[in-house]
Amino acid sequence: MTQQEDPTPFESWDRPRQAWLLSGDCRGVRQRTLLLEMTTRALFPTVLVFSLYLLLVGHYGPGGGFAAGLVAGLAFVLRYIAGGSEDLGAVVRIRPPVLVGTGLAVALLVAVVPLAFGLPVLSSAKWALDVPLLGTIAVQTSLFLDVGVYLLIIGVVIDLLRSLGSGIERDMREEGEQA
Repeated sequence: MTQQEDPTPFESWDRPRQAWLLSGDCRGVRQRTLLLEMTTRALFPTVLVFSLYLLLVGHYGPGGGFAAGLVAGLAFVLRYIAGGSEDLGAVVRIRPPVLVGTGLAVALLVAVVPLAFGLPVLSSAKWALDVPLLGTIAVQTSLFLDVGVYLLIIGVVIDLLRSLGSGIERDMREEGEQA
């Protein structure tokens, strides 16, 4: 067998010809799953939109900040499994501690603002907003608490992916160097 011959003739079909699948350095050919990458590229935005839907309708049906944050977190887990930390870093440019801190700050502010009006902690009010072309939209102030919880959960999931995933990737690099 010469160097020109490929031991597996169809392996070259799985190699990307361009860098349009992943946003950063491409993983090794043996560590990639093209079908998972393509499916993730199609599902990721859809799952994020569904999580926003859960966030917005959480007061009138199943959902809310926690459930929406978990659904969005699962979208990021899927993105991490498909593309690794380089792909996750291309999607999320905000550091996870900033997301966690922002989520906690928003939730805390929403919880204590009613005290300034002589109401108990976590009191909720309902506003009716007239939006052109959409009509009247009713918004509850507890939606902002849900937004804080949403950001908090997403920040925790991304932080877990980065910290746990970095150990897995380090071990994989060490195995590759030893081989």
